[in-house]
Amino acid sequence: MALDRVRMQEASGMLFALWRERRRIVGLPAALRPADRAEGYGIQALLEGRSAAPLFGWKIAATSLAGQRHIGVDGPLAGRLLAEQVSQSGAMLPLGGTLMHVAEPEFAFRMARTLEPRGAEYTLDEVMAAVGGLHPAIEVPDSRFEDFVGAGVAQLLADSACADRFVLGPAAPESWRRIDLAAHVVRAEVAGRYHREGSGSNVLGDPRIALAWIANELGRIGVPLAAGQVVTTGTCMPPLEIEAGDAVSVDFGVIGSIAVRFSA
Repeated sequence: MALDRVRMQEASGMLFALWRERRRIVGLPAALRPADRAEGYGIQALLEGRSAAPLFGWKIAATSLAGQRHIGVDGPLAGRLLAEQVSQSGAMLPLGGTLMHVAEPEFAFRMARTLEPRGAEYTLDEVMAAVGGLHPAIEVPDSRFEDFVGAGVAQLLADSACADRFVLGPAAPESWRRIDLAAHVVRAEVAGRYHREGSGSNVLGDPRIALAWIANELGRIGVPLAAGQVVTTGTCMPPLEIEAGDAVSVDFGVIGSIAVRFSA
């Protein structure tokens, strides 16, 4: 039986409370569990009303084949980023009560113009023309489900595609528009423990392609990609394994750099 709005609200409230209390469950109760992508997105949409501020932006999960295989999905997933989840470069974030313990270096775009839902899909050029800026970013995902690998697409979407913490770096110089983001090398360091390298090609082949994907995915569910919102496009390297006390720094070259520390 399809979920009505009352049960969607209840599911959304449960997931939001779990996020705030740093707790998790095996899965949503059967009476509140979404059956498909539409119901998953419907529950996710109700998270916006529980935030004290306008929606900050969006994340894209599973933008690599390895990421898709890891959580058992066949394509990317869109999730909402609430203002309460966002910090600036240099922040100290808690790891207590989290499950995944990974940090993901990402390219994040800030929109200058709203892309409204429409019948025809937006082209890559149309989407990029609506972009106001590019930022280095680090996503620190987590799930409200103990077995997020087996939770399934609908529940993962309800859980905002594992959105948890997000760190935004300073805007890149305008010259970023002349860079081949697919070939652009990104270098990360977990201080004193290891280094890792990646590139934009790990993000659906190009972060710009990922941005176009989410603009059209939101259009399919009747949601605008609004001016001022930030879209973080997915990790450009295998996720960085982190521990309490770690300091993570990521060098995006001419695009800029970003750092975050993790407390106990």
